[in-house]
Amino acid sequence: MAVRRPCPPAPGPLEEYAARFDDLFFSLAQRRGFREYLTGLLAPRERNKTITCLAGAEPVEGAGMPAVQRLQFFLSESPWEVEQVNDRRLELLREQPATAPHDGGVIVIDDSGDRKDGIATAHVGKQWLGRLGKTDNGIVTVTTVWTDGRVYYPLHAIPYTPAHHFARGRSDPAFRTKPQLAAALAVRGKEAGFRCRAVVADCACSVSDDWYLALREAGLPYVVALKPRNGVWAPAHQPHTPIEAAHALTWKDAKRPGDWTAVERHFRDGHTETWWAADARVGGYGPDSPCRLVVATTDPAGLPERSPGTWPPTCPTPTPPTPPPGRTRRPTSPRSSASTDCGRGSSRTTNRSRTNSAGPTSKSALPAPSAATRPWSTAPSPSAGASGSPHPGPWTPPRRTRAPTRGQRGGPAPSHQPQRPC
Repeated sequence: MAVRRPCPPAPGPLEEYAARFDDLFFSLAQRRGFREYLTGLLAPRERNKTITCLAGAEPVEGAGMPAVQRLQFFLSESPWEVEQVNDRRLELLREQPATAPHDGGVIVIDDSGDRKDGIATAHVGKQWLGRLGKTDNGIVTVTTVWTDGRVYYPLHAIPYTPAHHFARGRSDPAFRTKPQLAAALAVRGKEAGFRCRAVVADCACSVSDDWYLALREAGLPYVVALKPRNGVWAPAHQPHTPIEAAHALTWKDAKRPGDWTAVERHFRDGHTETWWAADARVGGYGPDSPCRLVVATTDPAGLPERSPGTWPPTCPTPTPPTPPPGRTRRPTSPRSSASTDCGRGSSRTTNRSRTNSAGPTSKSALPAPSAATRPWSTAPSPSAGASGSPHPGPWTPPRRTRAPTRGQRGGPAPSHQPQRPC
């Protein structure tokens, strides 16, 4: 067996850590590139994500230097396995007592994006970039981090591929949404031996049923943020959104908080703030259920307004509009009840008769929420057809006839023309 040539050592104690990865690289150039990459990441330099700054060269003028080209080849062209290197890193973290995972930690899910010009790069597309706070052309990576409030380190990362990169778009079997990727990474972290108390995510994952189902199947408890006006299924007399649940709690002042409890929050810059938190009930969530809902705010007296709109028991009978004096209008048939949009206060037309039957359509009020409809769900309106009204029966389209020949043209008009019933 050939003896490996010695590699220039990394500075300080970094060499002992880098030597634990030498068996994953088969050439001297790879081992040297790995040490240069680690040194560039830990060096106190600005913009240490660029190749030139990782190699300690000028951003533009130094792009052609041998050290920069050598590091570029190591990261993009050299045949070494990223997953094997990451698994070895996680193995070393589990061995150290200061970084070993325990049941008191959490797995945090996040996605971050970087702007990228062009369309030729893999995973690039126009999408939401959290770092920029806007939608732009870039690459988004979904990551998982383990932390216990004392230490934190990344576990796994996977780039999100937009739908236009697939042949069938979002319906392609290989396409995965960001919540689906996040759930897969959380399960992968548990399988790698990183125990946790819960999986924590922002409100971007709260709208995905696949995210909830994947974590429940893996036996992972979760804590996810909800949008203030994110509604759930609930009876009509119960709150439907976190804002409505917060308004249902009692609050007098700081000396008489009622249902609220003072919580001191500590931030990374060292300052603290006093927030107020309380257990709330929305749908099937509550203090007595397996899924709890906790609302928090800096000022319970200054909560946002509830969702706009009132919910009467039924939609009232519409009042026909009065036409302006001196103007007439051809009467129209009432619009069909096959599809109405009472939740937004108007009825959508789906069928219009060709006959001159009177009955103008007007807007209707908001329907009452029930256990089967969300506050914004659609419901049939009395203005779009009452129950028990006679059904005209199925409509039969007229038989198509051939066009008349030149000799038949100019003859008498047909005495009867089929009409579609209203």
